[in-house]
Amino acid sequence: MAGFLFFVFIFGFFLLLASIKQINQYQRGIMFTLGKFTGVKQPGWRIRIPILQYMRKVDIRTKTVDVPDQEVITKDNIPVTINAVVYYKIISPQKAVLEVEDFFYAISQLAQTTMRNTVGERELDELLQQRGEIAEKIKEELDKKTDKWGIDVETLELKDVIIPKDLKRTISKAAEAEREKRAVIIKAEGDRMAANNLAEAAKKLTQTEGAMHLRTLQAINDLSSDQSNTTIWMVPVEILEAVKGYSENVKIKNQKYKNSEDIDINFG
Repeated sequence: MAGFLFFVFIFGFFLLLASIKQINQYQRGIMFTLGKFTGVKQPGWRIRIPILQYMRKVDIRTKTVDVPDQEVITKDNIPVTINAVVYYKIISPQKAVLEVEDFFYAISQLAQTTMRNTVGERELDELLQQRGEIAEKIKEELDKKTDKWGIDVETLELKDVIIPKDLKRTISKAAEAEREKRAVIIKAEGDRMAANNLAEAAKKLTQTEGAMHLRTLQAINDLSSDQSNTTIWMVPVEILEAVKGYSENVKIKNQKYKNSEDIDINFG
């Protein structure tokens, strides 16, 4: 009798150990009794009746899905290859187990189709320039479709947008031509502004008496600051005429003086 009781004690002890299930802090336990959902178990040690009950643990931490390369045709019929990464979190363990067979595989497939559909509605220029906006739209579409599975899509990032090599060369040439066009436009605009400023300065100089002479002297002073420069004097016509007039006056005076001397000699 004592041996039988000892056997029952040992059997009950091991049965109790087999019935205890530990749920970690980052997990939730989905309990099934006779195949029927009977509740969500919180972290800690939980009793599960063997054979009659079954518990599935669900990790509620943020998970990552690496979406593989996808061949997509853009709206302007250009083939591109894109890939992405999705960060999601289970907010309803019950739905994640009951509503979808394999939520990890389901999110991966749904992300691929949503990416292809969204990128196919955009042109290549939009895809390259508005990558963040497109990623946000894909994330919103994916989050809306996974709500029924109890899953929250936190972030979606487009990692790479790969375009054909020959198209890369074409885009590079177009970008270079665009830069050259902008440079020509900027230079032409600068020349136009310089011409307007010079015209305005010339107008003011001609309207102000003596301004041209002062400007000439200033230019000569700037040139003479460096001894290695060879300076060519640009003398205004007015100065030349003044010098010519002065020389003529001196010549007349000298002639008059000579004539007066000749008269004195004759009288003597």
